[in-house]
Amino acid sequence: MSLDVLALAAHPDDVELCAGGTMCLLADQGYRTGVVDFTRGELGTRGTPEGRMEEAAAAAEILGLEARENLGIPDGDIQNTKANQLAVIRAVRRHRPHIALVTAERVRHPDHGDATRLAVDALFYSGLAKVETVEDDGTAQEPWRPHHVLHYMQALDFEPTFVVDVTSVWERRMEALLAFKSQFHQPDGDDDGPETYISNPGFLAWVEARARAYGYRIGADFGEPFLYRHGPVGVDDLVATLGRGKPFR
Repeated sequence: MSLDVLALAAHPDDVELCAGGTMCLLADQGYRTGVVDFTRGELGTRGTPEGRMEEAAAAAEILGLEARENLGIPDGDIQNTKANQLAVIRAVRRHRPHIALVTAERVRHPDHGDATRLAVDALFYSGLAKVETVEDDGTAQEPWRPHHVLHYMQALDFEPTFVVDVTSVWERRMEALLAFKSQFHQPDGDDDGPETYISNPGFLAWVEARARAYGYRIGADFGEPFLYRHGPVGVDDLVATLGRGKPFR
C-alpha cells in the first residue's frame, strides 16, 4: 500500500526533531506515514549505530509510522551518486507517497545539505520510466514521483509556506524526540554523554520556543514550519482552500 506522506532524512532523529508533530498529527488523522533515514548516524559524538536503530524503532512506534527504513549510506559522506540516488528511488517507488518531506536547503550541518541535494534529485529521477529499479525479489518497480515536496525547517530559519498546528500532539512529539536517549538531554537526569549542540539542556528549550513562535503566527500554541518546493500551489476553490478563519486580524 502507498503512503500518504514519506519523510526523508539524513539521520535518525532528524524527522522527530523537525517534523515530529506533523507526523503524529497525520497518523491521528488516519493518514499512512513513513520515514527513510539515509544514514545510521554513526559519526555522532554520542551513542552507537546499534543504539540509534533501537531508538529509531521506539520513536517510529510513538509517531505511528507505517514504515521506517534505513539506507545505510555512510554518515558524513552522503554523496549525490547514482548508486545513492537509486537507493532513494527504490524506497520512494516502494512507498509511492503523495507528499514527500525533505531536509532543508539552508542548513548548519553539511550532511543535511548533502541529503537535500540527493533527495530532490532522486525524487525527480524516480518519475522517469527509463530509470529502472527492482525490489529485493527482482520485481520491476513502476516510476513514481510525489505530487508535492516540502522542506522541513532545521537549524536555520526560512519564511515558511505552511505552518502546521501541532498543539494537540506536542507532548507526544516531544516523547518521540526524547526516545533518542543517546542524543538529547533527558529531563529525568538519565544523561551521561558529552555535551553537544543538541544535547545541551538549552536546545530543547529552543525547540519549544521556536515552535511557539511559529505557532503564534497562525494562532496556535505550537507550529511546525514547511517550505513548499514547487510553487505556486494550484487552487480551484479559493473559499474552500481558505476556509479556516485567520485567528489574528
